[in-house]
Amino acid sequence: MFLLQEHRVPFFPHPFLATEDGLLAVGGNLEVNTLIQAYSSGIFPWFNAGDPIVWWFLSPRCVLYPTKIKVSKSMQSILKKEAFDLRFDHDFASVIEQCKTVKRLGQEDTWITNDMKQAYVNLHKAGHAHSVEVYENNQLVGGLYGVCIGKVFYGESMFSLAPNTSKLALIFLAKRLAEAGFIMIDCQQETKHLISMGAEMIDKEAFWKHLMENQKFPRKSMFY
Repeated sequence: MFLLQEHRVPFFPHPFLATEDGLLAVGGNLEVNTLIQAYSSGIFPWFNAGDPIVWWFLSPRCVLYPTKIKVSKSMQSILKKEAFDLRFDHDFASVIEQCKTVKRLGQEDTWITNDMKQAYVNLHKAGHAHSVEVYENNQLVGGLYGVCIGKVFYGESMFSLAPNTSKLALIFLAKRLAEAGFIMIDCQQETKHLISMGAEMIDKEAFWKHLMENQKFPRKSMFY
């Protein structure tokens, strides 16, 4: 485990030096340039309130290739009804706040601390973090947010206040990313929800190869 300096953009160790469970480094800061550097190498922060900043690189990695997303018949039926309004970046702060506060089964607290929320809002203002939002009767009922660098979208969190709305957000995102020629959506950790929608597990070598391919694109990329 590596200790990072707090008051400047840290020098991250190579991700392959992470422990078996993915722990790579402790310390550093959540400044915009630090987060861009980390995500560009597949490294992300994840820690509880009151703990130091902890950085991770998980292997194997759960990823979703935008062109391979699976849309079930029931979801196809929901999409055809056009009962929901889907938008990008209309209210990023509200999306991350919902991800922070919505209760999840088996989870007592959230890793999205106030400092983490502000860090991603700052990243959004800098043009590197984006949200997908699902509205019903002009009310926000689902969505997701993540970090976009080059042609990779690093998914962070999603929420649903109405059935299937986080799935709608992911389908909408994948469609736009596929149209824009994105390499992949980094889902970080495996869940049944993601696997059912076409996500798959790849080893760190395959994941790293995608990140190296991504370096040929400008860091700030828009897909809508």
